Amino acid sequence: MTDLKSMLPEELEDYLKELGQPKFRAMQVFRWLHQGAESFDEMTDLPKALREKLKEQCMLTVPQVERKQVSRMDGTVKYLWRLWDGNCVETVLMRYKHGNTVCVSSQVGCNMGCAFCASTLGGKVRDLAPGEILDQVIFTRKDSGEAVSNIVMMGIGEPLDNFDHVLRFLTLVNHPEGANIGMRHISVSTCGLVEKIDKLARLGLQLTLSVSLHAPDDSVRSRLMPVNRAVGVETLMDACRRYFETTGRRISYEYAMIDGVNDSDEQADRLAKLLRGQPGHVNLIPLNEVAESPLKPSRRVRQFQQRLEGHGVTATVRRRLGSDIDAACGQLRRRRIVEGETQIPEEGSN
Repeated sequence: MTDLKSMLPEELEDYLKELGQPKFRAMQVFRWLHQGAESFDEMTDLPKALREKLKEQCMLTVPQVERKQVSRMDGTVKYLWRLWDGNCVETVLMRYKHGNTVCVSSQVGCNMGCAFCASTLGGKVRDLAPGEILDQVIFTRKDSGEAVSNIVMMGIGEPLDNFDHVLRFLTLVNHPEGANIGMRHISVSTCGLVEKIDKLARLGLQLTLSVSLHAPDDSVRSRLMPVNRAVGVETLMDACRRYFETTGRRISYEYAMIDGVNDSDEQADRLAKLLRGQPGHVNLIPLNEVAESPLKPSRRVRQFQQRLEGHGVTATVRRRLGSDIDAACGQLRRRRIVEGETQIPEEGSN
């Protein structure tokens, strides 16, 4: 079956031309798809014969809400979407004064094996298609009834491990006839796939690159993040420097604060030295506990921040949203797998 939602407008034109349709039909279909049409029958400005043909030849991805949790603390909404093949992914809607941000997944599961992350438990099942990533934006917006102004690709999966599909998603969600979300309002996270960082840099996109650093040296980072065993911190930082030199875009360095592992004054000093002369900022993240992991949240987040700032490094502490609703990446999906859940709880349940 043909996946129309993953197509660019010019590809839709070519496909519909083969069906004997005029060029303008492509944009009609494109708009319906990006508005969240759940059936071809909804596309009422298309001839009935065309709608019937599309039903025969095309798939229309419509994720179903497997579970939805709403934080009583800050209104954050976490969705567990059931996809067409029965797999599930997570999406989080976060409300800020400057607008709503949606955190999307790029894969079902993850192969990166980071010790502090629930997403990687069980490994990667498959990549998401561009349209499936887009669906998370479309149907979160549709279910909540609220506009989405920002996107962070920090959900389940390593975005740069699904490079081509992620790039196509970015093109689709940026399109003026679709969600029309500007690249400067999109952040893409990576655990440090150096070759893909260089490849992304050459494209010159004005998005924000967020690098999950989490340790200033190889001994600790390799223990936390297996990807580091292949490249090393210095090699990763060289790629980050090249990225800035090529794009002119500052990098955000994500740093999960883990008790007794990466939160000492000495490690803050090493991190400051590592980032010296490197435009960017450090985003300190209070660790969300994962039941299967022995790692615990740091009790020295503010001290660590102050130590970095004493070295002239810009460091912020990420506001914790949705801590009462399994908002950490992968937790809700993992719970469903472990418990074998099939029933959809009521909105706002825990």
